[in-house]
Amino acid sequence: MTNTTSEHHQLLKLLAKRSVRRGHFILASGKSSDLYVDARTTTMSPEGLALIGPLVIQTLRATTLQVDSAGGLTLGADPIAYSIAVASYSSPPLIRAFTVRKDIKAHGTGKLIEGGFQAGDNTLIVEDVITTGASALRAIDTVRKAGGYITTVLTLVDREDGGRETIEREGYPVISLFTLEEITTFVPALDENPGSAGV
Repeated sequence: MTNTTSEHHQLLKLLAKRSVRRGHFILASGKSSDLYVDARTTTMSPEGLALIGPLVIQTLRATTLQVDSAGGLTLGADPIAYSIAVASYSSPPLIRAFTVRKDIKAHGTGKLIEGGFQAGDNTLIVEDVITTGASALRAIDTVRKAGGYITTVLTLVDREDGGRETIEREGYPVISLFTLEEITTFVPALDENPGSAGV
């Protein structure tokens, strides 16, 4: 996604500075990689939460999408969904947040979906990082079975590892705020000039 807004640029810097890890990692796909994006160090930070919600709202308002609720598979989707809900309060219509459990809890209501989701909602499925697309498809399946309609899938970072294509083959459009290439291209600039991060 090409975006030149201040929020987009600030969030790009934050991801490049805080979330990119170098080393040897095994990804959800089973592949090895020398780069890992730990998005939660950004999405759970005060700055990240403050930036993500308004940027997503701005992105959604630029489309014709109608969204009643936003959420995805816990844990990665949770802070993003909450940030979207808070930002929608200042830029109605409101978007309710929800979380999809990985397993049914053995007490209480025994629900797989917690929070603001309601049957019949036009739903935005949220991901922090798309690698294989499996987490998003699992959330989609749960939401559909509960009576939700999927408008699109939104991810903070697309690793460009085939997950987006897998989701789109199932008939669901994907919006990515950033690609891995976009973030990692920005990292050398920070390495060369550490003071430029400003976050």
